[in-house]
Parts: sequence; structure tokens; C-alpha cells
Amino acid sequence: MPVAIIGAGPIGLAAAAHLLERGLTPLILEKGDAVGAAIRQWGHIRLFSPWQYNIDDAAHRLLKPTGWQAPRGSALPFGNELVEAYLEPLAALPGIAAALHLNTEVLAVTRQGMDKTRTLHREDQPFLVRVLGPRGLEDHLVQAVLDASGTWSQPNPLGQAGLPAPGESAVHPFITQPLPDAAGKDRARFAGKRVMVVGAGHSAANTLLSLGQVAKAEPGTRLIWGVRGSGSAQRLYGGGDLDGLPARGALGSRLRSLVEDGVVELLTSFTITELEAGDGALLVHASSPEGAREVEVDVLVPATGFRPDLRMLRELRLELDPAVEAPRALGPLIDPEFHSCGTVPAHGAAVLAHPDKDFYLVGMKSYGRAPTFLLATGYEQVRSVVAAVAGDDDAAASVHLDLPETGVCSTDLGGSCDTASSGGEMVSQSGCCGQSEPVSLGVPTGLLHGRMLAD
Repeated sequence: MPVAIIGAGPIGLAAAAHLLERGLTPLILEKGDAVGAAIRQWGHIRLFSPWQYNIDDAAHRLLKPTGWQAPRGSALPFGNELVEAYLEPLAALPGIAAALHLNTEVLAVTRQGMDKTRTLHREDQPFLVRVLGPRGLEDHLVQAVLDASGTWSQPNPLGQAGLPAPGESAVHPFITQPLPDAAGKDRARFAGKRVMVVGAGHSAANTLLSLGQVAKAEPGTRLIWGVRGSGSAQRLYGGGDLDGLPARGALGSRLRSLVEDGVVELLTSFTITELEAGDGALLVHASSPEGAREVEVDVLVPATGFRPDLRMLRELRLELDPAVEAPRALGPLIDPEFHSCGTVPAHGAAVLAHPDKDFYLVGMKSYGRAPTFLLATGYEQVRSVVAAVAGDDDAAASVHLDLPETGVCSTDLGGSCDTASSGGEMVSQSGCCGQSEPVSLGVPTGLLHGRMLAD
């Protein structure tokens, strides 16, 4: 039987490459209409990490005989370049192209003939993966499942305590998607408007920097940055020149300049308590130590991170960390209250395993709500997991990650990895911590070991 891979982003396609090298058959199920669908939504964002850390080894080995030339290792790619120069050629390889099913949404994963309450002979039954694709509903029987679907499609709500703010669903027209192309194709939506960005990670920083270009060129553009945390703004700007990833350090330094120059108005201790549609505008109600606040804006950009969508896995026996919703053994290693992207060790199949044998969460989704994912970490995950599925226990147990020094790395802007996430999906250790707040991939918040210059 094939091995199902949910998601055709960098981690999913890397898993397919490792399966092919071991003589196994991948079945790649992608909800979007192209590979790297989540990354394409933040393709205007540049990654923190250079190309040398954004390409999986097995994928490189499969591409090399075709004459494919790897981009210059020291260059920092945009998301669109990651897709066009790497993911699309990889997806075009015959073994991967034949296994790739686009426009195919996974609705449920279970065991054939068994719901999650049945135990006897459970491991002897194949997985049943139900999808909705171009031919309607279909069931696939597979020997193992790797869920690399990310977190991009599941952004965190804007309200307090993990809940949507009252009125949030009713004011959808005023709220953009995460990481809009503010200085590019989406410029008209922001020019001359009152714009609020909510969030304290790299996605917020990248968006504010783009909006800063708009504000300087378009009279009447007002930028407001709402941050839930209190205290000194210094922690929001990160490590600056001390950051081991220069592009990431420069992000915080440039943002500081926008605030100090008055281009961006910073509101700390800003907890949204209600969103209300006013007369052609959005009324943002918030609480603070000084009392209630109300800010009227034309557009609100969410940069509050992502969380995993676990609904399709309801009939599986999962064991998740109660705090971050990662595999239980991984949760304590990545909890952002205690760890940053610089302190997360390499890990593989043993840490990612669940009670349902041969089911694995990999990539951004494996980190649940934690924003410390790295693309290179995801590549090592799938190398180990595929070895375990193939029965090579020694290779599965031997995990290693060789990354550059990341310098300042914390859970605020200075290191909260960098889109996407990402339920998504945004983002890598050299690239930055990835999605709770992308891609990704080293992904937005996004999103990667190439995470993005945004989050």
C-alpha cells in the first residue's frame, strides 16, 4: 500500500522524496490547486534563511540527475522563488507527479473498519483516508499517514484567552488575510486608510514595514500597532545587530525606526474585547491597565499566529501535549514559554509517534501552537519518520541537525522564528522559527527553516 502524505508544501514533498528513495509509494493529497499553495499566499515575503538551508537532501538528490541547478546557497529567497525554483521542479519529477493529487481535501483519517474505540487487532488494519476531490468522495487505504498540512488555514482569533472577539465573525469585510502584499498588489486597500496591525511577531513586523512604505508615499495613511503584551517596547524589536541571522535582526531595527519616527503608533497592553462595524469603519474595543479603549480603523491586519486543525483526525488515537497541541513527547521541547527556536533539539519518529502506529504529524502542524518550527527541522523529521515506516529503526533513531548559530533567539520578535505557519502552514532554524505566528514554512508566521521575514 502507499503512504499518504497530506499537504504538498516543502515538508510534504520532502517526505515524498524520502519515500521514493526507499522504494515506497507516496500518495500526496493537496487541498490547493498547486504545490506550495500556502506559500503562494505570502510569496512576496523574503525568507530569513539562505537557500542552503531551505532544500531537503533527498529532494536535492532526486533533482540533481535532471540537470536542475540549486540556487546560490547564500541568497535569501522570496516565497514565490521557493515555489518556482524548488517546489515546482520537485513536483514535476515523474515519481512525485504521478503521486500528486491536487484539489483534493482530506476529510477524515481512520482505521479501516474501526473507530477510535476499537483496540483488538487495530495495528493490523490499514488507514482509511477519505477525501473530496475532482471525482467526488473517495476512500484510500494506506499503510501509514504523514500529516504535513500545516496551520496556515487556521489563524488564531483576535480576542483574548484564545477566543474570537465578540463580533469578530460579523466584521470579516474589514479584516485581511495574514501577510497581505501591502506595498504591492494589495496597496489600494491600505493607501490613505487607518490601518491596525495586531500581533507581536515577525508577521506583524513584516506587514508594518510594508505599510510604512505606503504611509510615506500616500497622504492620510495612519498605522496603528496593537500588542497584547505590556512593558518595554525593546523586547518587540529583537536582537538587532546581535542576531545571528542579519535579515532577521534588520527587521526589528527597521521597525523600531518606524515607531520612533512616528510613522507607526504603538499601543501596548492592547487586548481586544469586541469588534463592531461602525459607520463605514471598524470599531476596535480593547481593555488596558488604564481602562477601556476604542480605536476606529478602516482595515485590520491579523498577525496573531496559527493553530492546528485537528478535526479530520478525530477517529485516530492521538496523544497531544495539553498546552501546545503537539505530539506529547515533543510538547515540552518546544513550549514557547520555556524554549526558543535555538533551543529545540533535533527529533524524529520516536518523539513524533502517536498511539496509532505509523501515523505522524510532521512539519509546522507537528508544532501545534508553538512558533518555534524550522524548515530544516521538518526535513529531519520526515527523514526519520520515513525510515521508521520503512522498518529502518537505526536510521529512524539517529537524528541530527546541523544549523548555523542563530544568535539572539527568543519567543518575541527577536527570534520567534519566523509565517505561514502555520497550520499551515509559515517557515527553519536558520530560517527562523516558524508558524505559530507563519509561513513556514520557515512559512508565514508563517511560515520556515526558511521561515519568512515575516513570521
